[in-house]
Amino acid sequence: MTSIKDAVVLVTGGSRGLGKALVEELYVRGAGKVYATARDPRTVTHPDAVPLALEVTDPASVAAAAAQAGDVTVLINNAGVSLGASSFLESPVDDIRREFETNFYGPLLVTRAFAPLIERNGGGHVLNVHSVLSWVGIAGSYSASKAALWSQTNSLRLELRPRGIAVTGLHVGYVDTDMTSAVDAPKSRPRDIAALALDGLETGAHEVLADDISRSVKAGLSGDLVTLYPQLAN
Repeated sequence: MTSIKDAVVLVTGGSRGLGKALVEELYVRGAGKVYATARDPRTVTHPDAVPLALEVTDPASVAAAAAQAGDVTVLINNAGVSLGASSFLESPVDDIRREFETNFYGPLLVTRAFAPLIERNGGGHVLNVHSVLSWVGIAGSYSASKAALWSQTNSLRLELRPRGIAVTGLHVGYVDTDMTSAVDAPKSRPRDIAALALDGLETGAHEVLADDISRSVKAGLSGDLVTLYPQLAN
């Protein structure tokens, strides 16, 4: 189990939405230092957070961030993008690539850079932010990129365990952030999801299913495909 109190945490995409809520909740729980990353660190508004420039798709930017934040013990891979590439047949391939670069390769680059630091600092934790869409392919390449991240997380959990680093995956439906502003559906509050995510991290949970839809879809994975895709019944 990992204690947040006095931990040194880096949150990617820490200037708004769920990332901002995670930064706030980390300080509520007594984190010693929180690096909040953003493409433009001036957008980080938490008075105690350490703003850090980071573009997760750029290896040079990732390396620079790791050089500046060598004391990290907890990494939260939160940064993500949804470009609305809902059709594999019609969406621009460049948009599909960009979603994978940000949602899959971004967390991979960051984890590869920070895992040796976390190990050197005595071990710690990685939290990857997935989505309920990791398990249901209704959002084109966003779903696919999050499914790939889920698989990456499962593999990294096995690789990092012997190095003293635990890995938690967060699955959640719609959260009330800029990314979902155009979605007309029930949404969770970022602060509630942040609290649940950190509860899971501190208790050593392998996965956090943060809402009813995530629990329902996860339970349906063992059933017939028609359960998840009722369109196939017609």
